[in-house]
Amino acid sequence: MAHTNRPWLMPRSRIGWGLAIIRLLVIGGLMLLGLFAMTRMPGTSYRGPLPPLSPAEEEMRDNLQRHVAALAGGIGERNIWRPGSMAKAAAYLASTLAGLGYTVHGQEFTAYGVAVSNLEVEVAGTSRPGEILVVGAHYDTVRGSPGANDNGSGVAALLELARLLRREQPGRTVRLVAFANEEPPFYFTTDMGSHRYAARCKAHGEKIVAMLALETMGCYSDAPGSQRYPWPFGLFYPNRADFIAMVGNLASRHLVRQVTGSFRQHRRFPAEGLAAPGFVHGVGWSDHWSFWEQDYPALMVTDTAFFRSPFYHTPQDTLEKLDYARLAQVVAGLDQVVLDLAH
Repeated sequence: MAHTNRPWLMPRSRIGWGLAIIRLLVIGGLMLLGLFAMTRMPGTSYRGPLPPLSPAEEEMRDNLQRHVAALAGGIGERNIWRPGSMAKAAAYLASTLAGLGYTVHGQEFTAYGVAVSNLEVEVAGTSRPGEILVVGAHYDTVRGSPGANDNGSGVAALLELARLLRREQPGRTVRLVAFANEEPPFYFTTDMGSHRYAARCKAHGEKIVAMLALETMGCYSDAPGSQRYPWPFGLFYPNRADFIAMVGNLASRHLVRQVTGSFRQHRRFPAEGLAAPGFVHGVGWSDHWSFWEQDYPALMVTDTAFFRSPFYHTPQDTLEKLDYARLAQVVAGLDQVVLDLAH
């Protein structure tokens, strides 16, 4: 063994051991303070029986199920390796949005020699139209999966938010965007639809004040132990998969706190927030990452995907496994969150 002249590594006296223990306690305390800052959110997550759906929310539940059925059931696997599937999905989305009275704008680009499109609609701001809130969801799936939860649930939520917001007059402009190519092999590359979109926003000098990525939102369970986390976050969050999560990086911490606090204020539904370093497993795994790359604040609204669902990225990610009543309650809460952010 090599000799060391650094006694702080191997204390040689009681005083040395005492100082080493103090150092460890200080480091541990700082780590706990850091974790507390990442996990501490305004308000309190709801606990208790969920309220029954109102007639308007029952309509929303039925619409959500219809959209997921069209995407995951009628079209199925959606990616550029399934000829025509992306075009069929885009056509369904464009037709639905146009039917709500929107003018649909496309951003076409080519990946692996195949043309795909992002689809955008807009609710113009009245007092601060140059300040833009983006709500987005990817409509492609991983190979081999019909993608009911990933990400038919997020796209269905996007469509319902578009329906709810179409007659609003927010202060800030609200854009609702369906993105192509989020799944591998596009993930973390410039061929992500959201990366193309965020880069164009930056190139045009647009002021994106917030971006919400709707990602895998329909899986819930009340069973103890149904929720998992990367270590050590299980020490701070419930072990039941009955909540919706707002997840962002440290630079987006203010937005995560805003969104979590607003949701908790408006909705009797469990909601948790996390603002953690982007390298933490799963924190950046959706379209919000593309907006971080352009220095825009962004977060993911999610049921936590593979941390709770056994069907993630499998052929078993099918439409009958989603909880559409709870998804409707989440979307109703997000509607109020968007209005708060865009006021």
